[in-house]
Amino acid sequence: MKSEGQLEYHLGYSDAEYERLIRQATRLAPVTEHFFQEAGIGPGQRVLDIGSGAGDVAMLLSRLVGPSGEVVGVEREARSIERAQMRVAQEGIRNVRFVQADIAQFKSDGPFNAAVGRYVLQFIQDPVLVLRSLSSIVSPGGIIAFQEGSFAPYLTLSAHLPLRSACVSLQREAAARSGVNVEMGPALHKVFQDAGLPVPKMRLVMEMGYEPEYTRWLSDSIASTLPRIEQLGLSLEALGDLQTLQERLHEEVAHSNTVVPWIALVGAWCRIPK
Repeated sequence: MKSEGQLEYHLGYSDAEYERLIRQATRLAPVTEHFFQEAGIGPGQRVLDIGSGAGDVAMLLSRLVGPSGEVVGVEREARSIERAQMRVAQEGIRNVRFVQADIAQFKSDGPFNAAVGRYVLQFIQDPVLVLRSLSSIVSPGGIIAFQEGSFAPYLTLSAHLPLRSACVSLQREAAARSGVNVEMGPALHKVFQDAGLPVPKMRLVMEMGYEPEYTRWLSDSIASTLPRIEQLGLSLEALGDLQTLQERLHEEVAHSNTVVPWIALVGAWCRIPK
């Protein structure tokens, strides 16, 4: 059931979407790990990961906090929790556990040294309220750190490729019309302050590539979003035959002899005042 505060995930919960998210997480892992280390997350800390999904951020955090630390992942979707728990068990990870709960309704069983998330606040109707709540369960001196998306540079750097540009524009339109804040990343500057937090330190990182495994990122996203695109009545005409979309997207990039971006990842972090 969708809560009043958290939007329905417009890409859905198919097996294909879970696999896409896992591949995406693998690609983004070095960026997120560096971001968390820069924010000060390290051995022995107790970290809250909100919107855990299939568990990738929580598993990354498990390595950073080490055996003396703990990671608690909060996720509302039962299928996501099941998959995350299975993956953690398969990896033999013992310092991560998951709680099925809506972010707005999560009750802490003790203070945390940090609260983090990736691609999650963009799906929340009132991120200020969520950050304010999180700041009350993070110890003084503790860390609030989030990475969120920005479509603006993604659109600009895709404009020279007609097919890719059409796909990116459709992807953005479907997200925006589903209520997603497609510029949540840059908005973190104001959101942190509106939640009573210090001005965050921020940076923007964009993954870029050209190889088939990279260029399929977009076609896979379109495939996951297709039910919502059709529900919204958005036109697919500019994309042509969807069965060959992945191949044509890659050929377009290959012929251009350029690299193409993924959605910009904007990181923002601060410490709770002591």
